[in-house]
Amino acid sequence: MNSVIRKVSFAQHSFVLNQAAAFLHRATASIQHPLYGGVAPVNERQYRTMPTHGIGRWRHLLPKGVSKKKKDKHQMKRITAATDTEYGTLNVKVSGYDMTMVEHYSKYIHNLCNRLGIKVADSYALPTKSTEVMLMQVQGTKMYVDAVLKTHERIVQLSNLNATLCPIFMEVLLRNQPEGVQLSAKEHTEADYQARFKARPELDGLIAQMKYKD
Repeated sequence: MNSVIRKVSFAQHSFVLNQAAAFLHRATASIQHPLYGGVAPVNERQYRTMPTHGIGRWRHLLPKGVSKKKKDKHQMKRITAATDTEYGTLNVKVSGYDMTMVEHYSKYIHNLCNRLGIKVADSYALPTKSTEVMLMQVQGTKMYVDAVLKTHERIVQLSNLNATLCPIFMEVLLRNQPEGVQLSAKEHTEADYQARFKARPELDGLIAQMKYKD
C-alpha cells in the first residue's frame, strides 16, 4: 500500500515540475529581439536595440565626401552716407569699469531703438582695455602696481537715424544714463571697424616675413 502511495506522489511531483518547466520555456520565448524576432539573453539591455535608439542622429544621412564649407572671412559692412534728413551709420558707444552696468545699459539702448523704430545695424563688444594704477613708495623712487582697472566697451551701431528723432533719442539716453558709465556717439569709420579686432603684432610680423620671402 505504501509503495502505491509513493508512486502516485512521485508522478504528481513530476507532473508539477514538467508544467513549471513548460511555463518558463514559454516566458523565455516571449522575450524576443524587437527587430529579428530571435530570443534575446536575459542580461541584454533591450533599449540599445529598440527602434528609437539613435533617434536625432543626422550625420550619417549626409553624402560621403562632401567637404565642410569654410566660414567666410568677416568683411566690413558698407558705410551708409548721411543725407539732409537722416544720419548715416552712427556708433553709440557705452564704456565703464563695471561690466554688468555697461552690458545692461547697452541692452537698454538696443531695446529703446526697437521701440522707436530705429534700425540697429550691429551690436558688438570691443576688446577690454586694462589700465595699471602705479604708486610710488613714501621713501624711495620705486613704483609698484596698486590696482588694475579694466574698461569694458559696447557698441550699438545705428543706421539711417532720423535727424528729427535724434535729439529726443539722445535726451532719453542721457536721462537714463547710470553712474559710472560713459556715453558717446560718432559716425562710423573704417578705423572703428579695425578697433573691433585685437592687435597681434607677432602674427603680423610672421606674415610680413613670409610675404618678404616669397
